[in-house]
Amino acid sequence: MTSAPMFAVVGHPNKGKSSVVATLSQNDAIAIALEPGTTRTRQAYPLKVDGRTLYTLVDTPGFQRPRRVLQWLQAHSLSASDHPDTVRAFVTQHQGDGRFVDECELLAPILDGAGIIYVVDGSVPYSPEHEAEMTILRWTGRPSLALINSIGPDGHSDTWQAALGQFFQVVRKFDAVRAPFDQHLSLLKAFGQLEPDWERPLEHATRLLAEQRRQRQRHAARLIADALEELMSHQETRSLTLNQVTSLSDESLADTLRERWYERQRQREQTLRLRIENLYQHQQIQRQEAELEWASDHDLFSEDTRKHWAVSRKYLATAGFGAGAVGGAGIDAVTLGSSLGTGALVGGIIGAAGSYFYGDRLVLPALSIGPLKDGLKTARFGPVQDAQFGYVVLGRAVDHWWHVSHRNHAGRDLLELEPADHHWLATLDKTSRRAIQRALDRCRKQKPLNHAQREDLIAAIEHSMAAYSDWRLNRA
Repeated sequence: MTSAPMFAVVGHPNKGKSSVVATLSQNDAIAIALEPGTTRTRQAYPLKVDGRTLYTLVDTPGFQRPRRVLQWLQAHSLSASDHPDTVRAFVTQHQGDGRFVDECELLAPILDGAGIIYVVDGSVPYSPEHEAEMTILRWTGRPSLALINSIGPDGHSDTWQAALGQFFQVVRKFDAVRAPFDQHLSLLKAFGQLEPDWERPLEHATRLLAEQRRQRQRHAARLIADALEELMSHQETRSLTLNQVTSLSDESLADTLRERWYERQRQREQTLRLRIENLYQHQQIQRQEAELEWASDHDLFSEDTRKHWAVSRKYLATAGFGAGAVGGAGIDAVTLGSSLGTGALVGGIIGAAGSYFYGDRLVLPALSIGPLKDGLKTARFGPVQDAQFGYVVLGRAVDHWWHVSHRNHAGRDLLELEPADHHWLATLDKTSRRAIQRALDRCRKQKPLNHAQREDLIAAIEHSMAAYSDWRLNRA
């Protein structure tokens, strides 16, 4: 069985090598800093799927004295046929030599069979020192490709393209922080064409990574569905003795349970955020997001929250009609169809009307105090009765998912989640709209979703993810 390919990521200091490794190994724990010399020893980072290593990236120190190394190689070589052996002799002879520690570290994995990914910064000019580096790498005889990773304004890429093409079999522009997922797979396919023994393993790797991405989206939709069901149906309760019932005012009790309810909702949403980030192997994200805001005692959300994430009255009316019609179909079943569809029609009208007239305002859950039982009364706050709450949570969740799923692991900037300026759910198909509305209606009535209803909700959320992705793409 062919072993998993290994790639040594090499180049000049502070030119984005660690960023490339972080992105291609999906590891945001790799240190990335602006100052040179952050990486002092080689470090291997395997990319695994289901416990199996698909390939390994080796982060290496940058070249420090390439021209002196090249002078030594040229002085000790007799012909082109001995170039790989001469490079090996250099590493063997200079192990422990303080002058060439970095060169020995970066050449060692290449001599052990790693392919070469040479990284340059397209925002800086090409120089003879770079040519010495490329010549040394060519002497190793290993399959290689070069990446132009512009850290600053891209003003020298054309010069680099011409120079690199003389030394490397494949030359690509690759922004480690912003490159889309398809470019990651494209690099793997390119390397497979350079080394026959790697062609099949890397083809397999690209298929697994593409499938992993599809599964992650499906899993993310399931996580959002779970959170949506919990948030919509959540109720805060408190058991009260008779003395407490008489001593506490309804207003005071409502305030206490309301604050507990608010805090629980906020915490559950944050749990969802972390689970989505962990799903995509983002462990180090620093996130800035406006938390769910409550406007007043009479309205669930602030005007800004409602404006950005709540859906329109028209949307609620059409979705409410579909969900209500499905519910009303039970009337027709009871009458063995003699109603000629009247039940579905009435259910649809009621659902649409309720959604329309309450769609412009997110009403708070109400406080209720149950009857005396075993010397205690139970006070309840929730669940939320307004479907708009679910749409706000869904909109925020899908927006967060999109940013995380499109974020490379080299990214170290603050993840700022700005509200959308478009009701993108309006582009959903009718089936998905109805599935979401039906689920929200059941949750606010604290009726658990059965398996089919949950699967319909998950599928609808996946469709909403696709709709949001299309909207973001068209907006770019």
